[in-house]
Amino acid sequence: MTEILWNAAEVVKATGGRLVGDDNWQALRVTMDSREVQSGDIFIAMIGEEGGLDGHDYVAQAMEKGAVCAIVSREVDDVSSQIIVKDTFEALQELGQFARGRASIEKAIAITGSVGKTGVRNMVDMAFAGCGYRTHASIKSYNNHVGVPYTLANMKASTDVSISEVGMNNPDEITPLSKQVHPDIAIITWIADVHVENFDDGINGIVNAKSEIFDGMTSEGIAILPRDNDHYASLVANAKTAGLNNIYSFGEHDHADARLTDCLLAANGTRVSANIIGEDVSYTLQIAGKHIAINSLSSLLTVKLSGGDVQKAAKALEKIEPIAGRGKREVVGDNVTLIDESYNASPVAMNASFRVMAMVDPGRGGRRIAVLGDMLELGNRAREMHEGLAMPLQAAGVDLLYCCGKNMKALYDKMPPANQGAHTQTSDELAKIVPDALTPGDVVLVKGSLGSKMKTVVEAMRAM
Repeated sequence: MTEILWNAAEVVKATGGRLVGDDNWQALRVTMDSREVQSGDIFIAMIGEEGGLDGHDYVAQAMEKGAVCAIVSREVDDVSSQIIVKDTFEALQELGQFARGRASIEKAIAITGSVGKTGVRNMVDMAFAGCGYRTHASIKSYNNHVGVPYTLANMKASTDVSISEVGMNNPDEITPLSKQVHPDIAIITWIADVHVENFDDGINGIVNAKSEIFDGMTSEGIAILPRDNDHYASLVANAKTAGLNNIYSFGEHDHADARLTDCLLAANGTRVSANIIGEDVSYTLQIAGKHIAINSLSSLLTVKLSGGDVQKAAKALEKIEPIAGRGKREVVGDNVTLIDESYNASPVAMNASFRVMAMVDPGRGGRRIAVLGDMLELGNRAREMHEGLAMPLQAAGVDLLYCCGKNMKALYDKMPPANQGAHTQTSDELAKIVPDALTPGDVVLVKGSLGSKMKTVVEAMRAM
């Protein structure tokens, strides 16, 4: 039987809104996008920032598609049921807090870090579900000031374990989100030069910003930190300053609480052996890469510290497949292997992707081809960081580089002429070139920051 998420009385109580029209409804979901409305949804008419889209213009469309109620900040004509609030964004936050408070949560888990958040979120979700817990995890990569309350607002009252992905672009963004999630366990995946242009004090500012994840926790909370990271000591110090007494770590380091003991890498996956606070465990991931193996340790450590069955959790991890835009692999066109990493990029993530590409052997006559877009928000070190990709790219055995954006021009110019495919200003231009350049057996990695729009190239390749 499908569990009801909201009824009219609860939404009015949570938001303090005024109900107009039908009050005899029950909802299965909350949504902000009229294009995704399903029968039984509540539609929140969000107003975009700086003159963006106004959800009130799409209320009628949402109701036609089966929404049972709209949450609005001004009354909309000819709507069967609407709850009028002062501000729809504040109403979303209030729904999230109400849902967080009513759920029978055993553990609330928050995940942040410069890279790896979404992958770890999926692993934590799968690990707990494999142990029999009823989980609720962040929707897509919704991890900002809108995405976190939106995820909470969709959490059922019967949830045992909530898993929230929390991101930031600037200082002071994670603190309010942590206070909404109120985590029992906080995982920091890794610290790297991502969004660094927004921090006057560089990487130290990023360390402190990610450490804001501790601000919504009590002294009984647990911090799980990357033991191999250069900034581990600073993270520990910040956790202690926040009042946390329970600090654990994961990684290859001899003193890591969840320690990688062996890792067999292959193009189609990774065989992992580890020790989780004294318990040995072995499992095989369908996702290639040592960085993925190490990140998986954080999920098993979280299960162990929550009293779950680590062996069952590890078995559950074996079912996880790569996500579209984050390492999903597929064959397109005439036997061309596409590695889709188009969702996001940073120097550390680029290097990890190159290592994965190096393990994938091209077919007869095929080549390794990197199709890269700019890494964004790197500040005054952008040129240096792009140029720095040349050596690891060559070490990965790349045959050709196709790239776009002003920063990628610096990398392109660093590559030997024999490895230069083409450079363009935009991904649209690149998408017109790359498909025609491919031959059977090629292995193609597509990667770039979201703002570089490298998905355009991926879609062009799929259309071959």
